[in-house]
Amino acid sequence: MARVIDSKCALCRRAGEKLFIKGERCFTPKCAMVRRPYAPGIHGQARGKALSEFGRQLAMKQKIKRTYGVLERQFRKHFDEVKNKSGVTGDMLLVRLERRFDNVVYRLGLATSRAQARQLISHGFFNLNGKKTDIPSCEISIGDSIAFRKEKKDKSFLSLLKEIKKTSTIQIPGWLVLDESKWEGKMLSFPTRDHIEGDLNPQLVVEFYSK
Repeated sequence: MARVIDSKCALCRRAGEKLFIKGERCFTPKCAMVRRPYAPGIHGQARGKALSEFGRQLAMKQKIKRTYGVLERQFRKHFDEVKNKSGVTGDMLLVRLERRFDNVVYRLGLATSRAQARQLISHGFFNLNGKKTDIPSCEISIGDSIAFRKEKKDKSFLSLLKEIKKTSTIQIPGWLVLDESKWEGKMLSFPTRDHIEGDLNPQLVVEFYSK
């Protein structure tokens, strides 16, 4: 378990900032960026060189990928989905990532991290519009409802979830709503750039893929 945690925390240390990959752990003193706020490896504490323009673009692409927990192939697919649509391509890319099933589950507070949300979805814990859906990358639309499947409503898990929500620092964004009596969420509107957390500059990703 420690190795799994360390490998994910190394991504934040490599980026030089918190990516909140581990959910609530990132808000505690156990966070790797609190304990070891420098890059991993034997030269991690050495002062790094200034990045080139290409380096800045690559670093931002990696940062956004790691924040949302997607692989390169998936990330490029999301980019290709929005690049020919009217609007600001970079902002549309972030909105597409926000609308992923796993991100919405996390944003609703139904999982402590995006990684946990992906695991729960893959194991069939959720219904999407009343039907079992186990594809974390599927796109959520306005009016879609997300709920725990009745047979998956394990009392111990829901009790833990309630305790987590009591101390959670995650705020449900205005484009989503959660009915805690039913543990059912709904998408009310499309997310906007203002709803998206973190110091992200998706224009650098557009420039990276435009080369």
